[in-house]
Amino acid sequence: MPPAHGATPSPLGEPAAAPPRPPGESFALPSRDTSVAVARRRVRHQLYGWGLPSTTCDNALLVVSELVTNAILHTRSSHVRCLLWSSGQLLRIEVADEGPGLSRARPRAADSEAENGRGLLLLDALAVRWGVVSPDQRSGCTVWAELTAAAQQSDPAAAPPAASATERAPSRAREALLPG
Repeated sequence: MPPAHGATPSPLGEPAAAPPRPPGESFALPSRDTSVAVARRRVRHQLYGWGLPSTTCDNALLVVSELVTNAILHTRSSHVRCLLWSSGQLLRIEVADEGPGLSRARPRAADSEAENGRGLLLLDALAVRWGVVSPDQRSGCTVWAELTAAAQQSDPAAAPPAASATERAPSRAREALLPG
């Protein structure tokens, strides 16, 4: 029986299918205070579109708010770029700026009445891992965070494995490199 129209096998065999890429999204926003809300809306829309759990989405919105705010407030960038990537189990958020690179100043400790100064503590509490990448001191930096993207197990005793201290908590070396 002859093959149906268009179903003739290729003499070279089937082309190798490219492995599926995890979902990703990237966008740039101008360095204005209104861009923080725009970033949150775009991230919320994307993460719910991917079907990530609401807890992951809520945590990601806090992280994006903090990272975009820091990029706008602490650099002289004309725009910031946000990258989202999800494997289904892990969500990676990156925010890149065009600022002068990393400063050697350490983050200041916030007193109990201060309105800001706690963002990196929040980032550390929500992220499985996070860090800073700076190609050189003149070309800005990228702050990234990874969050658990899978639905939490119903058994409270079944906690995910803890990250090592060097991955989770900022070291003094890393603190010294974070924007002030």
